Amino acid sequence: MEKTIQGSLGAASAFQLTEEMSALDKQSRKVMQYREVLAIILKETVEEYEGYSEAEIMEFIEADSITEEMEVSGGRTNTKIDGSATEFAELSEKTSRFDIAFRAKNPRLSGGEVVVNLYIDVEPQKNYRPGYPIEKRGIYYLSRRLCSQLDVLTEKTDYNRLEKCYSIWICRERIPKVEQMSISFSKMVNYKNTGNAHPNEADYDLMTLVIIRLGDKEYQSEEKSLLEFLTVIFHPHGSGFRQKLSRYISFEEELGRKEERHMIGLGESIYEEGIETGIEQGIELTLLLLVSKKLAKGKTTTEIAEALEEPENKILALCEKAALYAPEYDEEKIKEDWGRIHF
Repeated sequence: MEKTIQGSLGAASAFQLTEEMSALDKQSRKVMQYREVLAIILKETVEEYEGYSEAEIMEFIEADSITEEMEVSGGRTNTKIDGSATEFAELSEKTSRFDIAFRAKNPRLSGGEVVVNLYIDVEPQKNYRPGYPIEKRGIYYLSRRLCSQLDVLTEKTDYNRLEKCYSIWICRERIPKVEQMSISFSKMVNYKNTGNAHPNEADYDLMTLVIIRLGDKEYQSEEKSLLEFLTVIFHPHGSGFRQKLSRYISFEEELGRKEERHMIGLGESIYEEGIETGIEQGIELTLLLLVSKKLAKGKTTTEIAEALEEPENKILALCEKAALYAPEYDEEKIKEDWGRIHF
């Protein structure tokens, strides 16, 4: 059996808070931003990762590319998710966003200094029947994601730059009994040729849609299973939640340290004060306090990012906040200011 993947402090904090918040939509979505969670999902849904361990898949994911801010709507997605290109806004258009969008290395096509990416979005969807087929919305998202890889089209546009896209939908409610606990895979295929034609699959296999249908009860499995993992995350957390989660992600190293258990507890206390977005603020405060302690020990931004397994740009932003409290980095002062600003 594959070794259980090691979880980061940020994910540990997010899961501890969602445990107290009954797996609500917005809060549960937050745990999807962590590579260890995404790696478990990708292992069973992305064919390019067949044969790779969850730990290896984690390393394929570009942590700095994970975002909730990328827009889907037509005319808006001609922008890289790292912010390196210009948005094209249409004034009369409704704004829609990918829930979780990111890039990950395609090991089949990468080699040496050449890195080819997969463009992936993961969409937790509460209602499987929102008034239209989820499949059609998924295809639209895939089309927009494919288009977003190219700038404004010209005669010199290089279509060789297009890289494969995945859209993974995790549906939870209003699923017919017969379809519950099922997964469907759809992609473009070459189904007919006349004459001596042999299209290269890599040239047209650019979009894969994955529809995961959960249901109204937890999935039971003796072996580790993606369906079980997702029901553990998305169903209201009942008794045995931590034990079930530990089959997939281990937090022993993170929660075993007294200092970091204390920090996570501070994040949880923000939720208990009744803040609507408590999980977001709780996680940020947890990380800010940890970053401050590591800065006090002379650690660099890069060293802190590696230690906490968080994107360096995120740690840099927290370092800028922590700099206001240098050189003492007084924990009580940080908590006091945080409470005044966020309550």
